[in-house]
Amino acid sequence: MRKHAIALGGAGLLLGVSLIATHAQTAGTAELPDPPEFAAQSEPVFVGVSDIQEYKALPEYHQPEWMDKFVADGKLPPVAERLPKEPLVFKTANMPDGIGVYGDVMRHVIGGRPEGWNYIGGQSQGWGGIDIGLSECLTRTGPLFEVKADELEPLPNLAKSWEWSEDGHELTMHLIEGAKWSDGDPFDADDVMFYWNDNVQDPNVSAVPSGTGTPERFGVGTTLEALDPYTIKWTFKEVRPTQYLYAMAYDSFCPGPSHLLKPQHPKYNTANTYDQYKNAFPPEYMNMPVMGAWVPVEYRPDDIIVMRRNPYYWKTDENGNQLPYLDELEYRLSTWADRDVQAVAGSGDFSNLEQAESYVEALKRSAEPTAPARLQFGARTIGYALRMNLSGNGWGEPDARGQAVRELNRQLDFRKAVSMAIDRQRLGDSLVRGPFTAIYPGGLYAGTTFYDKASTVYYGYDVAAANALLDGIGLTDTDGNGIRNFPAGTANGADVEITLLANTDYGTDTNLAEGVIAQMEPLGIRVIANFQAGTARDDMAQSGQFDWHVERQGAEMVAVVQSTTALAPTGPRTHTFHKAGTDGTVDLLPFEQDLVDDVNAFIVSADPAERAELMKKYQRTFTENVYSVGLTQYPGALIVNKRFANIPAGAPVFMFNWAEDNIIRERVFVPKDSQQAYELFPQTLPGAPGSAGPISE
Repeated sequence: MRKHAIALGGAGLLLGVSLIATHAQTAGTAELPDPPEFAAQSEPVFVGVSDIQEYKALPEYHQPEWMDKFVADGKLPPVAERLPKEPLVFKTANMPDGIGVYGDVMRHVIGGRPEGWNYIGGQSQGWGGIDIGLSECLTRTGPLFEVKADELEPLPNLAKSWEWSEDGHELTMHLIEGAKWSDGDPFDADDVMFYWNDNVQDPNVSAVPSGTGTPERFGVGTTLEALDPYTIKWTFKEVRPTQYLYAMAYDSFCPGPSHLLKPQHPKYNTANTYDQYKNAFPPEYMNMPVMGAWVPVEYRPDDIIVMRRNPYYWKTDENGNQLPYLDELEYRLSTWADRDVQAVAGSGDFSNLEQAESYVEALKRSAEPTAPARLQFGARTIGYALRMNLSGNGWGEPDARGQAVRELNRQLDFRKAVSMAIDRQRLGDSLVRGPFTAIYPGGLYAGTTFYDKASTVYYGYDVAAANALLDGIGLTDTDGNGIRNFPAGTANGADVEITLLANTDYGTDTNLAEGVIAQMEPLGIRVIANFQAGTARDDMAQSGQFDWHVERQGAEMVAVVQSTTALAPTGPRTHTFHKAGTDGTVDLLPFEQDLVDDVNAFIVSADPAERAELMKKYQRTFTENVYSVGLTQYPGALIVNKRFANIPAGAPVFMFNWAEDNIIRERVFVPKDSQQAYELFPQTLPGAPGSAGPISE
């Protein structure tokens, strides 16, 4: 750790007195400014679920011509035999540019590094859309940004249909029949049940690297059973909890290949430890069986991951063309900032432009006639918050100082003081000047479906009032060194020092963290930065080893209907900054119990009016009690090379899922006259699992 007693980076914070003077500086609540108008945002065309896809058999099926020799040589069955009984078929009318053609590659650049291919065992593939290209889940949420509000429900995916029992406690799902893993092994209920029984339900497995694959995500007391190879049945304590359909999408319920993973699991292989199970398939292990559209065939550390088309992929277009259209995906292992640079320059093809510091230059470059890429901004669904660890009963096993900080975090006047000391306008301007950022008090994002401004409490920027609040709770500078001290008898009356966890993979995270550190100095609070790279930061956050955490928030604050259980500590492990302590319980504050009650009522309600009112109550309780300190909110943008077709309008960087899923990459294509010779392994397919690289004709 290193101390950061520095001013906010960038000229954006060296603002004149006039800007500061015009900002609200009232003690207590203040009027929340509306987000500035931003004309560069694009809007989706709203459709029904049935306009996007359906499951049906087609008269004939096709594959890329170069694959015909694999069939003729006996290396592959005919395409019709590789597809399920009724493939998932994408509708032509919903494709922005219609039926596509085969060929070409989409070149990605990422800052992550793969741990291995056992995604359901907790290994990260490096993010940036790799896992989305490999994994398929029971349901799908990415394309929901374009689904009409009155039809909003996750799309069928591996589960092609479902129905509720009359009493609403049971949900029977029908799996796609005859689909195969990329090595030709059948996909069936065994894969689903292995994921549920031996990964989600096994506390020794950190199911999925984001930590979302926990039993509580699907409801306390929920059970799952297989009725036959293609039918599973959920049983819930609640009545018709449609919310859990969203939890069955990425990234919480994407089964892995049980025929490969099961022999490595300690339950079935007593010679293995759980660490050995998790790490049984390192990134060097090629051709890992997947249900996704592309398979990893090449990995070079700190250089590249190459993925080739899955010959058994189970989706087609209406002409019977087996998807995907793109033969290859490439992932250059660089930095997240370099991803934006290369996409703008044309040496990369796709980027989720999420670092606001890059927006102005990216817009200037994309406006040039010779620019290789186009920029498409979505809604303001990127938001950062300062989250305080609220567990007072041992989560993360804090020392005496850490425990004293937890007790401060649990006091409303302390949280209010911190919130009132944050000049959100200056924080936003430090990232980018212009109409991009908006003041964010916390809670649900402005402009999203369930947001209600009248229910949002905003404590205006007022350092004097913040200091008065700290004085009132007995935090004073007893030794005259400019830092407040804990009360006598607490942490030996030491200086109030707080560690702040932040992710070094993203410049925005560190910039905002440094801003928070600087803005706490006038309060007499010493904040010490604990800057960690992605995986290390993830591990510390999930294990509760932090006092404060500057973090980009997840889907729950955008969609609400997705990751709903994470809106409050509805279970011992569902929440981001308040999990169960060493005694297995969550020591809820009174207002947290209100949040839990409202979230649980929302989950089981089917009445739109009631759900809206519950989220209004949630928003008021959240912001009034400063459940987390909102920092800033802004839109993301897609950077897409102009040669790609079938990119839907209004696709957000993040809403129900990340942009790589929102654009439905398996139906994205490059017209023949725009295709380039970028493929590293042309006319090759994945080899046998564990073999080195792809196979050619």
